[in-house]
Amino acid sequence: TVDESELLTVPDGWKEPAFTREDNPKGLLEESSFATLFPKYREAYLKECWPLVQKALDEHFVNATLDLIEGSMTVTTTKKTFDPYAIIRARDLIKLLARSVPFEQAVRILQDDVACDIIKIGTLVRKRDTFIKRRGRLLGPKGSTLKALELLTNCYIMVQGNTVSALGPFSGLKEVRKVVLDTMKNIHPIYNIKTLMIKRELSKDPELRSQSWERFLPKFKRKNLKKRKEPKKKTTKKEYTPFPPPQPESQIDKELASGEYFMKERQKKRKQVEEIKAKQADAVKKRQEERNKAFIPPKEKPAVKTKKASTEKIDIEAIKEKVKNAKKKKLGALPVEEVKLKMAADEKKKKKK
Repeated sequence: TVDESELLTVPDGWKEPAFTREDNPKGLLEESSFATLFPKYREAYLKECWPLVQKALDEHFVNATLDLIEGSMTVTTTKKTFDPYAIIRARDLIKLLARSVPFEQAVRILQDDVACDIIKIGTLVRKRDTFIKRRGRLLGPKGSTLKALELLTNCYIMVQGNTVSALGPFSGLKEVRKVVLDTMKNIHPIYNIKTLMIKRELSKDPELRSQSWERFLPKFKRKNLKKRKEPKKKTTKKEYTPFPPPQPESQIDKELASGEYFMKERQKKRKQVEEIKAKQADAVKKRQEERNKAFIPPKEKPAVKTKKASTEKIDIEAIKEKVKNAKKKKLGALPVEEVKLKMAADEKKKKKK
């Protein structure tokens, strides 16, 4: 008796056996071929590394040709080719080389446990400036965001032009595609990187493998929601009424109401002239008032504020005495006390002599 849970689990380090000639001894029935174009700037690099590409594909019995005139690469099967999936891997190899992936990384696609994914991002954003900003956000400062993503997914990622080429295991490629598409939808890659880091730590715990991880994963919500712009002039709908609006009065109705209809032509002309004269008089009066405004002096503020009269009583006799003492004194003369002191000092000097 074998436990069912043991049958469902895959042991660690297990690999699927490689496809050998014994699995397909008679080879392939038809010849298959794939071709892809490459840009002009890749011509020099492909010319250098093409012998290495041919050597790698010869091991799987696949021919490769480089046409520099047309700017294309072609891979074809041979009579010795026994692996039917080898041509698909060879097609992916030339695609990656055309997308600026170096040969050292692109040749890994020929391994059984490695796959590739070329994500087209050029048509996901309308504006060119926005596309360049979001593509730069995927790279990060000095390629730090891309390096973190490579370490978490175990994939090689190459951002070139309007495509993102990824090379690695299937589980990692799935995560890379999700992060790239979210970045183009204006979701910063740091949020997905945090989620991947948490998943990586949770996968190490054997107890949590069979449980849901929703409670551990962070939930990021957008904070800055754009409010809908309201129009400056708001039109309010009138209440619906089944009755039509009243008919506007005609010129004859107005004349009948004022009695002008029954007046003679002379009277009508006289009335019109009087109205014109009244209007002209009003206009002249207004014009004159505007001219006279220049001659009206502005209101000036008082320069010095008037002090309130002091209610204290003034001693007149004391003031009179001060005036008398001032009259007795000569201008520039010393006071009496100082004169006496000076005379005494002069006498003492004379006695000493």
